[in-house]
Amino acid sequence: MDDQNNKNQLNIELSEEVAQGVYSNLAIITHSTSEFVLDFVRIMPGIPKANVKSRIILTPEHAKRLLLALEDNVKKFEKMNGPINVPGGHNPMMPPMTFGGPTAEA
Repeated sequence: MDDQNNKNQLNIELSEEVAQGVYSNLAIITHSTSEFVLDFVRIMPGIPKANVKSRIILTPEHAKRLLLALEDNVKKFEKMNGPINVPGGHNPMMPPMTFGGPTAEA
């Protein structure tokens, strides 16, 4: 039985650089018949241009697994920490461009 468990194990390595992570406050998702493309973007207040910081390309099956895993993890998070509030506004899918701070004046 232990031999069977060892055959099903997967060693995953995480380099120091990747372990640092990349901050993103916007995800843009597009798809075709064969893939989903997730572009992670960092937008900053007062800067009209933003660059894609990371792009992940998934098969439709993996995109569905990611969706289910995120749903499961959000439920677990909210069970321990309370509901995550997503403020309304113009488009709840888009982060507010003011980032909750004061608006700039010249």
